[in-house]
Order: sequence, then C-alpha cells, then structure tokens
Amino acid sequence: MTITGNMSNMKRFIALLLVFFSLSIYSQQIQLSNRAEISLITAGPGNTELYEAFGHTTIRVYDPLQGIDDAYNYGIFDFDAPNFYLNFVKGNMLYKLAKYPFPRFVYSYKRNKRWINEQILNLTQEEKQHFFDYIENNAKPENATYSYDPYFNNCSTVVRDITKIVLGDKLNFNGQSQKTTLRTIMDNELPQNTWGSFGIDVALGSILDRKASFEETMYLPDHLSDAFKNATITRNQKKVPLVKLERKILDYKELEQKISFFNPLLIFSFILLLIAFITYKDFKNSKRNKWLDFTLYFVTGIIGLLIVFLWLFTNHSTAVRNFNFLWAFTPNLFVSFYMLKNKLPKWIKKYNLLLLILLLVVIIIWLLKVQVFSIAVLPILLFLGIRYFYLWKKVY
Repeated sequence: MTITGNMSNMKRFIALLLVFFSLSIYSQQIQLSNRAEISLITAGPGNTELYEAFGHTTIRVYDPLQGIDDAYNYGIFDFDAPNFYLNFVKGNMLYKLAKYPFPRFVYSYKRNKRWINEQILNLTQEEKQHFFDYIENNAKPENATYSYDPYFNNCSTVVRDITKIVLGDKLNFNGQSQKTTLRTIMDNELPQNTWGSFGIDVALGSILDRKASFEETMYLPDHLSDAFKNATITRNQKKVPLVKLERKILDYKELEQKISFFNPLLIFSFILLLIAFITYKDFKNSKRNKWLDFTLYFVTGIIGLLIVFLWLFTNHSTAVRNFNFLWAFTPNLFVSFYMLKNKLPKWIKKYNLLLLILLLVVIIIWLLKVQVFSIAVLPILLFLGIRYFYLWKKVY
C-alpha cells in the first residue's frame, strides 16, 4: 500500500512538474538570434478572383538558428464564418492574422504562377525583436481578428503601421503626394471595363476621388513596396535605407485581369441601341412600351435603394457620398408600378423632367471630378436620357 501510494504521488509530482516546465517555456518570449531577418513580402496579382487583382502583402520572419521561417498573413478571411456575408454587406468585415510556415505561403503562389518579391528590412537586433514581439502578440487567438477596410485598414496598411510603430520618428518614407486619388490608383491595377471595376465604381462614393496622401496610397501592395524601397531610417544623425536587400523569390510574368467579351461597356451600349430603336418606334406609332419603362424604373430604383442602404445603413467607409444615386434614383422603384398603367398620371411629366436634370447633374459632377464614374455609366446615362426625354415630351 505504501509503495504503491508513494509511486502514485511521485507520478503526480512528475506530471505537475512537466506541465509547469512546459508552461514556463511557453510563456517565455522567443529571443531572435543575430541571424534573424524581418522581410516585407509582396506577391503579384492573380486573375481568378476580384480580391486577387491587387496583389498581397505579408511579413516574413526568418531565423535559421531558432528554426523559424514563418509568414504572418493579415489577409485571411473565412467564407464559412458565422454571418460572414451579412457582416460583409454591413461593412463589418472581419479578417485575421494567420501565422504559418513561409514555404507553404510560397507554394500557394507558385501553384498559381504569381510572382513574390522579398525586401529584407535594415533593422537593428532590438528593432527586429520589437517587430517580432509585436506580430507574435497579434497572432494570439484573442488578438488575431481585426476590422478590415479595403482602403484604410488592409494587409498593406497594417504592415505600414507596424513598421511606423517599431521605428517611430526614425522612419522616413521620403515620399510626396502625387496628387492622385484612391480610385485612380485602383484603376491602374483593375481595368475599368470589367464587371468587378464597374461594381466597385457603382457601390462606392466620392471619398475615393479626393486627393490621397502619400501614406494612403500604400493601401496597395505595389505602392507599399515602392515606399519601402525609397524609405530611410535615421541612425546617429545619418540616413540608412529601410531595405537592405531585395530579391525575387518567384519570378513569373505578372498576371492581368481579363476583360470579358461581354463587358459592361459592350452590354450597356447594346441596351442603348435597343432602347433608342424601341423609343423611335414608339414615337413613330404614338405608343409607349410600358414594360420597357417599368423595367428601367424598377431596375434603377433597386440599384438606388442598394446605394442608399450602403451609404446610410452600413459601416463601409467609402460608400458614403455616392452620387450614382442621381441616375440610380431610388424613388423610381415606386414610380415603376405607375408605368404599367395605360394612362400615366400628369405628374409623371414633371417627374421625368426632374430625372433629366439629375442626369445633367451627374455629367457636371463627372466633369468637375467630384466623383469619377465608371466608363460603362455613359451608355446608361444616354439610354436613360433618351427614354426620360421621350416620356417628358409625350403626353398620355
């Protein structure tokens, strides 16, 4: 009895000692060796999904003496997360930081033939440790999730901000605003005449058309990489480059978003010709195609309703002040049902004059660059103008 009891107590003591020892090791911060490197990783764009069109930014921590070679990826999202789509629509986009082996990161881009560029940062041992400790803390499950914004808080801006935190006033980006806008920068990466670009231009407002500061341009990975290349660190009253070594990890030709044959400009131009032809026939025959009118009013009203919803009832920072609502006029949704009547009420005449004035305002806003609209909106303005003018002049 005594021997068995002593053995049991000894096993329990050893087990507790092992647990304590393991926890003490785990709780200690990893100290990087003098061979450790922190790198900015920039990946080229893909051409399969819209979110791939702008490339990607990741942090790499490499320390051969500690056996560390990890990617810290701030661009992870989960379609299967609870209420993902509802949160996305509401503007509560929750992304997370994921830490995993860097070779796995490279493999995923190699499989898709997307280039990867590495910029090793010129940091002191203390700065490397500070950088590493910061992202390690971010990687903890309770800290990994963050509120994502595609223009102001994404995988690139997070890395910019971490670098500023670590280096403080020593960091100099040495860049000046190029008097460009967030939309212009985006259009350089994503061709305008694509459905993705058209959707973004319709859904987002004039905030994208204000002049962006130099740091705001870093929301795109390419711009962040260029900014790092030209940045310096002030040490002992001397400026040294932020990037001490740059190299290609994967060297593929840059992929580009393809413009579909059935692109927005082509489709809406075809609709323009069709509506012009129907309106001409209506004029010649003194008739009105009520189903065409119902469709135009109903569809523009629905689009307008979505624009107003994004503007007023979501947290999307760039959906406010969206002047697309002037051609996608929400009241059209309700007026559309009047258009099914054989005899229109008299106020429809004045209402169509209002719609024509709103289309004119859109053109003025466009010319003054208060908001730049998608090129595919031009045929939309034309076919709406043709039909509204006909309904304004024609009395039923």
